[in-house]
Amino acid sequence: MSSGEAAAAAAVATPKPAPEVLAFNPNWAQLQQKLKARRPAKPSRSTDVGPETLVGSVLGKRKEREEPVPDASPPVALSPTSADCSLTDALAMDCEMVGVSSEGNKSAIGRVTLVNSYGNVVYDEYVRPMERIVDFRTRISGIRPKNMKKAKDFCEVQDKVAELIKGKLLVGHALHNDLKVLLLGHPKKDIRDTSEYELLRRGNRTRGLKHLAAEILGVNIQENEHCPIEDARAAMFIYMKYKKEWEKNLKKQFKLKAKLNKRKTKKKKKKQMDAKKS
Repeated sequence: MSSGEAAAAAAVATPKPAPEVLAFNPNWAQLQQKLKARRPAKPSRSTDVGPETLVGSVLGKRKEREEPVPDASPPVALSPTSADCSLTDALAMDCEMVGVSSEGNKSAIGRVTLVNSYGNVVYDEYVRPMERIVDFRTRISGIRPKNMKKAKDFCEVQDKVAELIKGKLLVGHALHNDLKVLLLGHPKKDIRDTSEYELLRRGNRTRGLKHLAAEILGVNIQENEHCPIEDARAAMFIYMKYKKEWEKNLKKQFKLKAKLNKRKTKKKKKKQMDAKKS
């Protein structure tokens, strides 16, 4: 073997230095640290779950599962069923009261509203009562001192309302209170009062218009200050819903009453004739 071949063989047989040897170079070590710092940490494949994570997860799922779906809120106002603003055969009336007298505990009319069978307003006026207003009862009536600036005199309103309801079916809730403050009367046969109709009562107890509207019409009224337009509409729409049966029952009652009156009249005449004979 020549000296050149021997040197080549020695070079091939000599092993390369291990990576660990290169690691002793300070520059190489610094580079390795930088590379490790930039590498994202691998997510752990462990299936163990810490107590905090478990509690949060369970509570989160439970809260999401048990959260009730809110029901659709009923509408807060009633709207007319037609654009017809004519004077229909039935009119609904509602009044808002103010307090008069020295202590303000006597009721007087402060506003009156009439709507037709479609719920459209045919008359709506603030009223200046004959006595001085002591309590505007704004929390319920919605009437304020500024409303009296455009209010009409009591006698003018009284005459107009009497003219409008003459010969009409008058619908409302506890109408005796409204007619009382207006100092008006109306034929009993022409009154349709939602507080007195037997199918709307609970035994011998009357029910408030607010509860009737929520149950029958599915609307919220009288949430804060009362609105006579809304109250009159509610009474009218309740009447219209029961109109067919209501009128049928009234017809039977009137027939029975007429029959009883006829019998009484006959008995009275017979007694008079017997008295003459004797």
